[in-house]
Amino acid sequence: MSAPGLGGPLDELADTARRIHDAIESVIEGKSAAVRLTLTVLLAEGHLLIEDVPGVGKTMLAKALARAIDCPVRRIQFTPDLLPSDITGVSAYNQQLREFEFKPGPVFANIVVGDEINRASPKTQSALLECMEEHQVTVDGVTYELEAPFMVIATQNPIEMEGTYPLPEAQRDRFTARIAMGYPEPAAELEMLDVHGSSSPLDKLQPVATSAEVYRLIEAVRGVYVAPGIRRYAIDLVTATRQTPELRLGASPRATLHLVRAARAHAALSGRDYVIPDDLQDLAVPVLAHRLLPSSEAQAGRRHPEQVVVDLVRRVPVPERS
Repeated sequence: MSAPGLGGPLDELADTARRIHDAIESVIEGKSAAVRLTLTVLLAEGHLLIEDVPGVGKTMLAKALARAIDCPVRRIQFTPDLLPSDITGVSAYNQQLREFEFKPGPVFANIVVGDEINRASPKTQSALLECMEEHQVTVDGVTYELEAPFMVIATQNPIEMEGTYPLPEAQRDRFTARIAMGYPEPAAELEMLDVHGSSSPLDKLQPVATSAEVYRLIEAVRGVYVAPGIRRYAIDLVTATRQTPELRLGASPRATLHLVRAARAHAALSGRDYVIPDDLQDLAVPVLAHRLLPSSEAQAGRRHPEQVVVDLVRRVPVPERS
C-alpha cells in the first residue's frame, strides 16, 4: 500500500502528542489507553463521551486535557434546571445602546467540558447538537461561528443511577467515541493516594501545547491516506451493525465518517501516514457501540452492544493488502 509522505507534520504530531499524553498521565495514573483514545478523538476533530460510575476520574481526565493545552476552556455543570440558553448564550437588551446584544455562553471555547451531561433534561442536552456537528450556534436567527479547534468532552453516569436522563440518539451519534474509565489497578490507586493525598496534581499541570499547534496537527491528520479497500472495510463494518438481528438500531453514516476520521488519527499517533485494518478494528467498539440499541432478544440474553461489535469485527472479512 503506497501513501503520500507527511514527513515533518507527522514528526511534529508525535512530539506534541507525546507531551500532551505525558502531561495527562501525570494526573491520571494507569489509564494510558483512555488517554490515547482521548488524543485520537481530539486529532480527529471529534467529541468524547466518558461514561462510568462516580469517582473514577472522568472529570479529572477532561480537566487534564484542557489544562495541557493553552486554549480557552469552559466547564458546564449539567443540572436538571439548566436551560439551553445557559449553554449557547442569550440575546439581552442593552439599555444604553437601545438594542439587543449577544452574550456568548460557555460553549464558546476550544474545549468544552460537560460534567454529568445526562443529569440535564433532553431539551438542554440537545442545545449541543448544532455546536457539535456544525461548529456554530444559532440564537434568535443569528449564527455565530465557533473557533477551531472545538471539542466537547462530556462525562455521564450510568443510566441506572438516580437522577439521570438517557441521552437522545441524535446526541449520542454526535460523540465520536465513548470510553469507560474503569477502576484503577491497586498499584495505581496506591500511587494516587500518595500523589493526590495532600494536593491536586492539576494545580501543577502546565500547558504543553497551544491551540495553534493542535490545529496544525489536525490538518496533518487530514492528510493521512485511506486506501479504497480500507474505506470499503469501514463501510462493511458499519453495515454489519444494521443487518444483525441482535441490534434494533445500527450505526449511522455519520458513524462511518467518524470511524474513518478516528482511524486517521490513530494511524498518525502510531507513526504511520496511512490507515490499516487494525486501526479500524481497535476503534470499532469505542466509536460504534454507544450508537447502537440492542434488540429485545439481545437484552434478554444480556448481550451488550460492545459484545456484538466485537463479534462483527471477527466476522467481517478483512481487505487484502494491495
